[in-house]
Amino acid sequence: MVALLWLLPLAWALVLVLYARPLLALWHEPAWRYPVLVIESDDWGAGMLSQAAALDALRALLGRHSDHTGRHPVMTLGVVLAIADTEAIRAAGGREYVSIALDDARLAPVLAALRAGIADGVFVPQLHGMEHYWPPAVMAASQTDWRVAAWLAGEALPRTEDLPSPLQSRWAAAAVLPSLPLSTPEIIEAAATETATFQRIFGIAAQVAVPTTFVWNDEVERAWAAHGVRCIVTPGTRHEYRDAQGHPAGDGRYILNGERGRNDVRYVVRDQYFEPAFGHRAEQGLAALARQTACARPTLLETHRFNFIGEPADVAFHELERLLNAACVAYPALRFLSTQEIAEAMARQDMQLIETRLHPRLRAWLARTQTLPHFAKLARLTGLVLPLWLLGKWAA
Repeated sequence: MVALLWLLPLAWALVLVLYARPLLALWHEPAWRYPVLVIESDDWGAGMLSQAAALDALRALLGRHSDHTGRHPVMTLGVVLAIADTEAIRAAGGREYVSIALDDARLAPVLAALRAGIADGVFVPQLHGMEHYWPPAVMAASQTDWRVAAWLAGEALPRTEDLPSPLQSRWAAAAVLPSLPLSTPEIIEAAATETATFQRIFGIAAQVAVPTTFVWNDEVERAWAAHGVRCIVTPGTRHEYRDAQGHPAGDGRYILNGERGRNDVRYVVRDQYFEPAFGHRAEQGLAALARQTACARPTLLETHRFNFIGEPADVAFHELERLLNAACVAYPALRFLSTQEIAEAMARQDMQLIETRLHPRLRAWLARTQTLPHFAKLARLTGLVLPLWLLGKWAA
């Protein structure tokens, strides 16, 4: 028994030393005073015209709800600024890539719907990419992959979701696998073009970027930052290429809210999902909000355009309505913010939103430790849960 009493503190110390770096990072991650909810939806913009009706319906739905400050829910839209002009490409014999920009007259209904939601304060555009792919890679793949050739030979405003998954990464040349890196001049030129196009279309600089398929690297960060991007949305990690099986790979580091990358860009983590087309319901969204709120983190719910187009749309609209209704009832202090506002609040340490008191921060830190891989199991095996439990009682 005496030996055990000596060994326990040693075991606790070993676990704490082993996890010292992530535990310290969790302590420094900003803690939020209120529950925060953002609906982050990607892939809107250049593409099929049926988006316009879906965007109008989403604008009406979001406008029916508000938080205790009177703010409507915000759907941040990861906007794709251009799509392949398949007719022009075919006319050129498939030898030259031609695109249609979002402000082309052929896409006027989609852009009008986007701008109406922005004017109502329920849509906030975010840079997703000029295209949802690297155009030279798509053109190269069309010579060997019948699916890509069929995509270019198909409808006039194609769906990028129909491309093979590896090709949907913009910042990797995935015509072959493992994908090839883009050169620095290519990245610099592409970033300059897409940020200038975003400015032209929306009249504002692109301050938030959402990398397509979350594949990007330091060169992309530098290029974006040089043109005004201040925040990058991440899933809590980063990938840099597509491996031999086509899966996102590389880097893989652990990223927390508020951390900074190249040229002082700030990361915001989006690792919660709400995809009704995959069977997610309002209950999953509420569970994500509960988990994030316990950790004093903002809840960024990832959802995609495909949920609100075509057959899954009725279910998606119904479940989003249920989610917003239930969230406002369950969390009277709930705040609807945009991702840019979240990043700016963390950057300036806004004391109206960011917690500075010891006890609430400690409670959030203890909840966050449960999200570390294997930490909770080791804490139970070594009995470290007991002092952590006592610490939690004190913090409460």
